[in-house]
Amino acid sequence: IRDTVRCVELAIANPAKPGEFRVFNQFTEQFSVNDLARLVTAAGKKLGIEVRTTNVPNPRVEAEEHYYNAKHTKLMELGLEPHLLSDALLDSLLNVAVKYADRADKALIMP
Repeated sequence: IRDTVRCVELAIANPAKPGEFRVFNQFTEQFSVNDLARLVTAAGKKLGIEVRTTNVPNPRVEAEEHYYNAKHTKLMELGLEPHLLSDALLDSLLNVAVKYADRADKALIMP
């Protein structure tokens, strides 16, 4: 959320010149679903939480693993200092998930 607000602030504070077309890709990191699954599994193990992952069919027409090289340099050039995904953030998110696990309606989550 902090990065989203900062990205909007930077875009507003640095308007395009007349006739200039700019695109801001608002992300600072990119992960595949499999990458995120591995990170969450490792973080859970560190906290003593059993994390199970299940492969489900990909509804998109694309390779399970593929190279995607999107650019996100323009906001960085304007001064964005991103808050990257860290072990501490993963730990915090997992603790919140465990705390409120009883509120999850798995019928709405599972494919």
